[in-house]
Parts: sequence; C-alpha cells; structure tokens
Amino acid sequence: MKLNELADNPGSAKKLMRVARGVGSGKGKTAGRGVKGQKSRRGVSINGFEGGQMPIHMRMPKRGFSVPGGSLKHAWVNLGRLQKAIDAKKIDPKAEVTEDALMAAGLIRRKKDGVRLLAQGEIKAKVNVTVTGASAAAIAAIEKAGGKVTLLKPAAEEAAAS
Repeated sequence: MKLNELADNPGSAKKLMRVARGVGSGKGKTAGRGVKGQKSRRGVSINGFEGGQMPIHMRMPKRGFSVPGGSLKHAWVNLGRLQKAIDAKKIDPKAEVTEDALMAAGLIRRKKDGVRLLAQGEIKAKVNVTVTGASAAAIAAIEKAGGKVTLLKPAAEEAAAS
C-alpha cells in the first residue's frame, strides 16, 4: 500500500454543503435562510427568545445563593506526602515546617490563600507545622506523633482587615 492509495471508507465522510455559492449549487441566493427578517441576518443569536413572552429561564424561581467575595482557595497537603518529604530529607522535621518550607520542598506549587493540612496517609515524625488551616483529624494525627500544629489567619482575611 502506498500513500496515494489511502482513502476513507465509502460513505464515512460526507462533504459539507457550501452555501451562498451561486444558484446552481442548490443553496445559492439566500443560502437556505429564507427571505429577510432577523434570522436571515448574520450575527444573530436568539437562543431562549420566546417571541416577547417572558422566557422560561426568567419564569423559573431562583435557588441557592452565592457567597459574597467567594470562598478561599487553599493549597492542600496530605500527611502522607509530608512524611514522604521528611523521609526523602526535603524537609527538616526538627525545624518549623512553614508554608514557605512546603513550597521549597515541592509539596505545593503556590500558596494561594494559604495551605491546608489534610489527614490522608500517616505521619510518624515529630514535626511542628505552621499553616493556614488543618482538618481536625490531621491535627490529632500530628499531636499523636508528638508534634504541634499552629494555625495562621488566611492571607485574604489579613488583607481585608487592613
């Protein structure tokens, strides 16, 4: 088989109709859009328009709410990954483990509104961690291993307070 012998299966690809290419094409003159009117013009988008009647999306009741200002976005670290970084000597367990130390070790890419510690995996090392947030299970696991968790205020709250 050669490159010039390659072909699609018969009927697998249908050629598109080229509209507005002369009367003989079958879709010449008005190009299948009828005569005059809003829908015959270009750039018209009338999805959801119901002829002046109140559209259904406006007749339906509203539900739920959105939190003003949005919720905080945290970078998160699981205890298992923290333990792996300690085992790989990327983090010194004797020193204070801060958000900057986690970033330097490659556990998070960016701090966002702060770092949140989660309890997936287990921790054996005694570490003192200073982060923006932590789950109750993560705090319990670190304290069980002999460490301590210090919680900071989120950066977004500090900026709003000042």
